[in-house]
Amino acid sequence: MEMDTERLARLEDLFKIKFGSTPQFYARAPGRVNLIGEHIDYCGYSVLPMAIQQDILIAVATNNLSKINLSNTNPQYCDFSNAVHDITIDTTRAFWYNYFLCGFKGVQKELAEICTKSERYIGTQGGGMDQSISFLASKGTAMLIDFEPLRATEVSMPQGAVFVIASSCVEMNKAATAHFNIRVAECRIAAKVLAKTMGLRWQEVVKLKDVQVAQQVSTIDMLEMVEKHLHPEPYSRREICSALELSNTQLDSMLLSQNTTHVQSFKLYHRAKHVFSEADRVSKFRLACQSVTGQGDMEIGFLCPVGELMNASHTSCRDLYECSCSELDELVNICLKSGAVGSRLTGAGWGGCTVSLVPAERLPAFMDSVRRGFYEADPGRMHNLAQHFFATEPAAGASIVKHYPTAN
Repeated sequence: MEMDTERLARLEDLFKIKFGSTPQFYARAPGRVNLIGEHIDYCGYSVLPMAIQQDILIAVATNNLSKINLSNTNPQYCDFSNAVHDITIDTTRAFWYNYFLCGFKGVQKELAEICTKSERYIGTQGGGMDQSISFLASKGTAMLIDFEPLRATEVSMPQGAVFVIASSCVEMNKAATAHFNIRVAECRIAAKVLAKTMGLRWQEVVKLKDVQVAQQVSTIDMLEMVEKHLHPEPYSRREICSALELSNTQLDSMLLSQNTTHVQSFKLYHRAKHVFSEADRVSKFRLACQSVTGQGDMEIGFLCPVGELMNASHTSCRDLYECSCSELDELVNICLKSGAVGSRLTGAGWGGCTVSLVPAERLPAFMDSVRRGFYEADPGRMHNLAQHFFATEPAAGASIVKHYPTAN
């Protein structure tokens, strides 16, 4: 994997100024975008992300002090130093270096799987999509990521189209808020309640996919079972405890995380309906991509089935999973009006970015229209626009350069 030599040279210079020595090696980790399959990895279902060309570079050297010393080239982020045998991660505060520390605490095991587990040191009950695509990505393709066991299958992207990432300019740190973990808890409880209502061994059920596997039915069948066995009104703690024959203390310890024990009501119907329908869309998205791959200079109509699945995904995230926000919804609408055949929020939501599928012939007009319609409409959004709004292609996964020869 080729690295940006200009960026590496600048990184080396800053490293020498900061630490007085030369880096021993460099690491690169790509950014990534989930094309479809939002909030279903921790429910056991496959997702379909791709690594992108934009990335993070790290310069590394060892010391003889048994200390971790971390420094960011962006001066707005403070330095960090700590003894290696006394690493404590404050899950109540969102420091930039926490992600490095949680990885450090888990380096003894396989990288992709351990990074999934390591993230939980900062209190986020994620499912592993981000870490998996970062390590397993291949240049030029997206990846269908399956879990338990972890495996990745290449999915070729439609020719004649590009993916455009656009930031809503709203930040949401999932490690610093309860939104994400509440959704995880609601899915976990929904799986238990569904399983018990359906006469399954509910104590052994952990994820919504476990219910489907036990029933040996399709995701569409599971949607019918959600309609039959769960009600649309929020479930109270008392109703859940009664249904599962648990005390409040048991509910907290078995099914909730530290930052979700305050929650009093849970939308089990809405969350389960999103998960099963989104899992179905992932399968259809893969098939739709396969049907248009190799078509050459295809008509835009060939892309429509792929785009429609992205649009349906956003609607479900907005209405059923309630993880969108007004800025994301506005941005999606502008992207669609500007020529995208599909657009949706990507990532945890409540802020962050959208991903849009844009026919290549429309790209210049699309970029101009979205810039004028969303970013120029609020001058505060124009700061660092090139980092917030860009077209990208599937990139390779994380890599290491053991030695970078300098020009000096």
